[in-house]
Amino acid sequence: MTTDIEKTTGPEDTPPAGPKPVKAIPVRHYGRYVSAVIAIGILVAIVYAFGQGKINWHAVPDYFFDHRIMTGVYKTLLLTVLSMVIGIVGGIGLAVMRLSKNPVTSSIAWFYIWFFRGTPVLVQLFLWFNLGLVFEYVNLGPIYKNYWSDFMTPLLTALLGLGLNEAAYMAEICRAGLLAVDEGQTEASHALGMSHAKTLRRIVIPQAMRVIVPPTGNEVINMLKTTSLVAAVQYPELFRYAQDIGQNSGAPVEMYFLAAAWYLIMTSVLSVGQYYVERYYARGSSRALPPTPLQKIRANVLSIGRPKGAAA
Repeated sequence: MTTDIEKTTGPEDTPPAGPKPVKAIPVRHYGRYVSAVIAIGILVAIVYAFGQGKINWHAVPDYFFDHRIMTGVYKTLLLTVLSMVIGIVGGIGLAVMRLSKNPVTSSIAWFYIWFFRGTPVLVQLFLWFNLGLVFEYVNLGPIYKNYWSDFMTPLLTALLGLGLNEAAYMAEICRAGLLAVDEGQTEASHALGMSHAKTLRRIVIPQAMRVIVPPTGNEVINMLKTTSLVAAVQYPELFRYAQDIGQNSGAPVEMYFLAAAWYLIMTSVLSVGQYYVERYYARGSSRALPPTPLQKIRANVLSIGRPKGAAA
């Protein structure tokens, strides 16, 4: 005799082996779509406005490789390199002075950094350029004596204005890098009998470079753009040559676009160099270095047509 429970049970009443698969429905981000449409609309409007403006775009390629523009590019790069050399060398010295236990040298370095970081670069350039109104001669005794106007050339004015100002910023960057090194490294080197100078040169500075290099690369790029200010003190570089050509050719706005294009090219090249320098100093800080742009392109090209999940 069978019960009612036995009659109702059967294969169709057995519970499923596992939970049913969950169907994931992606969340729609309508705000992203709206913001993308607005951004594209603004971009199209800007391009259309410049396309309708009275701009002689043919003047840009006509003067792009003009010998005056190329001379300006060379002088801009030269001024950038020389100013950064002055800034880096001075910044290292000021950083060491700031970290010194000698209150006199530490105070002098603090005052220097405070003054040059607190005043605009353009003001410093005009100050150097017009000191001839205060000092008629530069008198170094039997070594050198000359009129200040002959001594303070536009190139020297640019180097002093840019280089000394950059030294204040590099001092803080170097100081941050030196402080980032663990104090145990210094104590261990002193325990081995190394002097303070040798400890800095062989132990502290090599490890601090990992912290110093990235912001220094940014300072180089910023210096390249800041060189345009020296046009105010009569030094001919890229921006000054572009201004002169624009005034003589009747296309000043077009020459500003040309100068901007050259600045973009130079800063882009420096950015690529900065990436590889940072990658070089990142060795040992992580197990795997980030892929280079060429490696990313190669990986993307090789992945085309490959089944999803297949091994590389």
